[in-house]
Amino acid sequence: MRAKEWEAREGNEQTMWKWCRENRMPVPFERSGSVWLIHDPKYEKTDISAGSRVVCYARVSSSDRKADLQRQADRLKSFAIGMGATDIQVVMETGSGMNDKRRRLNRILADPTVGTIVVEHRDRLARMNAGLVESALKAQGRRLVVVDDSGLDDDLVRDMTEVLTSFCARLYGRRAAKNKARAALKAAQDA
Repeated sequence: MRAKEWEAREGNEQTMWKWCRENRMPVPFERSGSVWLIHDPKYEKTDISAGSRVVCYARVSSSDRKADLQRQADRLKSFAIGMGATDIQVVMETGSGMNDKRRRLNRILADPTVGTIVVEHRDRLARMNAGLVESALKAQGRRLVVVDDSGLDDDLVRDMTEVLTSFCARLYGRRAAKNKARAALKAAQDA
């Protein structure tokens, strides 16, 4: 969990930051870029089953964010290690969260040996209907662990954001397709 969340549950903010700087925290912690992560077993679920595989799934939407992808994967792996996982696989993918044809994610979801999927935010798994994926995994005896689930708390706000994202993706997709078709027609006429 993030340092601010831990501090809110435990109490004094100044003491926590002092402990982090002096490396005297009573629980495991790490710094990943500008984010401090606290791995307190009291608050984190530690029931990652020993026999099943754990997959950390990291995704970014475009190839110009490759550096973010690697940092995201490193944070996920350290989180899984902090939760006691041993058989960890890190899967990184570049693609839209609206696209349901992500090969690597589909491979993870289809593999019954994967017991736990760890993602940083719900929208890294899917922009819409991540709850349905989580329910399907739960029905199979598998689970989804979201590291930072502090995104949008209000269901109505989350739903509106998902709908607007979907509409924008379709609109921009149509525009791109229309421009490509126009360019192809022009190239055919010029030839």
